[in-house]
Amino acid sequence: MALNFYNSAFPAQRQVKLTSGSNKCHQNVKNLVSRVGVPSISCSPDESLQKGNWVKLICGASFEDVVDIRNLSLVYTLAGVDCIDCAADASVVSAVNEGIEAAREIVPLRRPWVMVSVNDDEDLHFRKAEFDPENCPLDCPRPCENVCPASAILFEKEKSIAEVFYRANQTGEQKSGVITERCYGCGRCFPVCPYDKIGMVTYVRDTAATAELLRRDDVDAVEIHTSARQIKPFRELWDGLDDSITYLRLVAVSLPNIGDETVSSMNSMYSVMQPCLSCFNLWQLDGRPMSGDIGQGATRQSIEFAVHLASAKYRPPGFLQLAGGTNAHTVDGLKRKGLFQTCEPKQKHSIIGGIAYGGYARKIIGRILSSLQPQHGFACIEDYPDHLLEALGEAIALVGTVKSYHSS
Repeated sequence: MALNFYNSAFPAQRQVKLTSGSNKCHQNVKNLVSRVGVPSISCSPDESLQKGNWVKLICGASFEDVVDIRNLSLVYTLAGVDCIDCAADASVVSAVNEGIEAAREIVPLRRPWVMVSVNDDEDLHFRKAEFDPENCPLDCPRPCENVCPASAILFEKEKSIAEVFYRANQTGEQKSGVITERCYGCGRCFPVCPYDKIGMVTYVRDTAATAELLRRDDVDAVEIHTSARQIKPFRELWDGLDDSITYLRLVAVSLPNIGDETVSSMNSMYSVMQPCLSCFNLWQLDGRPMSGDIGQGATRQSIEFAVHLASAKYRPPGFLQLAGGTNAHTVDGLKRKGLFQTCEPKQKHSIIGGIAYGGYARKIIGRILSSLQPQHGFACIEDYPDHLLEALGEAIALVGTVKSYHSS
């Protein structure tokens, strides 16, 4: 099988077709997947939501590194995730699907749903860092490089594979600064710059382009990021998506905890969606955005949000799913609150449908991806069986906290 997607942002001579390692031996990978019980435990994504063992991989609403996205999707498909959430960009969606299919060539698992993320207004997840490296003083210690979790800031002297691949212009000249495709807008670089040289560029995804994506047969779900404080931009986006919603299996709304107004806002948004909602709906409880890789305590806000909504009266229909700061400690936190795979009285489905992992999920696999030695700037992880096995072990350890896989 060959990858047939291209990133339109790359220079023409760098649009190299990626080839997979389907002829390589992956018996150890197959054995691991079988031993922990991924095929036997896996069920359809909607069943996972009802059981409370739904797991979503968040590639990032602004993360557009198609090579990493492709490899992350491959690894986490093998680990048994139910959904892969990515930027609403055609090349990114293709990268996710290529990764899924490459995984299914190794082990014939069921296909996870593919979700695209959009925003109805300015949102932390939809921004990019920006600065001119020519304005950086020579004696600057460059703390921005060290603090960036995506390795999205590089300077000319580095000459790394990522820099060569993403920042070389058509004459081969090396450039420094922010690798736009890798930056997902976490904002950690912004406050550490000693000279205040770093800015943020925010954007809103084009509604018409998003609607076209939703009509593709390899997109299953949409997630709308909203501040939950104003209904007008939400209504405008929903109306703009028009009949594309009817093509979907799931509609998710990602919102922050706005206290006592949260449930009222959710009901207002549901009243907008309900007349033409013909699929499942989900509320993503965004605790502490883009922070799961920071440390154990980052998950507290998402758990507190879940506790708040689980006890709220008159909340609208829809599954609840945690995000924002989620990591390897999230399940234990839910268990302590009595909310892990616990059903409500007179309800057949779990109060909390599942958990989405973003920064933490990318971090534990990213260190392995960064150790690959690709040719032509591309690296298909299945061409490196030992690396794939290591990455899969990390992914299964995380997904398994929710799925309750067999101990290997």
